[in-house]
Amino acid sequence: MSKSVLVISSMASAMMLACMAALLMTATPGASKARTVTLVGAGDIAGCDFKQDRKTARLLGKIPGTVFNLGDSAYPDGTREQFRNCYHPTWGKYKKRTRPTAGNREYNTSEAKPYFDYFGWRAGKPTRGYYSYERGSWHIVVLNSNCKEVDGCERLSAQGRWLSRDLAKHRARCTLAYFHHPLYSSGNGYDSPEVKPFWHILYNHHADVILNGHAHRYERFARITPSGDRSSARGIRQFIVGTGGAPGGDQHGPDEPRVQAKKVDAPGVLKLELGSGFYRWKFVPVTGRHYTDSGRARCH
Repeated sequence: MSKSVLVISSMASAMMLACMAALLMTATPGASKARTVTLVGAGDIAGCDFKQDRKTARLLGKIPGTVFNLGDSAYPDGTREQFRNCYHPTWGKYKKRTRPTAGNREYNTSEAKPYFDYFGWRAGKPTRGYYSYERGSWHIVVLNSNCKEVDGCERLSAQGRWLSRDLAKHRARCTLAYFHHPLYSSGNGYDSPEVKPFWHILYNHHADVILNGHAHRYERFARITPSGDRSSARGIRQFIVGTGGAPGGDQHGPDEPRVQAKKVDAPGVLKLELGSGFYRWKFVPVTGRHYTDSGRARCH
């Protein structure tokens, strides 16, 4: 056999060994494990005479990841001028990594047009305002809880049917949803029973976390069913994070017994680390405040 044939044979053998090694590395347990991703944000955010919105915006600059905006972005009416002059100088710095949902303030201006114009494709179609996206191994659903503005939130409404189809299509192990109005909250005046159909659909598809704003405070609930019963096996954990900068947040009425952590005057953001089969949360206060809340849980 000639030397050239031997050289070619050796090169072929080396290439085969390299390919086998690459396949073994790919097959190594944990090599394809989905990375942990970060979501960070709050709702009830900016007003030109507010003080805390600039401080919460600075927190976003220190925490990488996707920014969730839980609605009521620009006070008091979500006008074009309020988005330009109040929201844009603060949270607007992070617009390119923000995925928002609409609050009731946005609809104080006809059809929430300034909101949809400002965020563009990031807010979903203007006639709907609901959409979904993926982060790591998690499926994220963004809903529009201004039910009268989108022809209802019932199970058979256009949004309800879309939600059922979306969750059936994206069968992720872990699912998170966010929208402005909470189903349950402490005190009076903030419960929004019209979003219960969302909860039923999400619960039936084994969703793990729901984020809301509207009430100007921080609350973390135990895992509960749509009817409000505790269920560590299948319940959804609700966070209220109406702490983006809007003042107020006083509670009127009795404590909510299913709330595991609560702070009324708590400007700050919620940081969520979403991993393969688990999530970690941490409430991060603005400079000068000290309240925090943190924990970890597994997906269903």
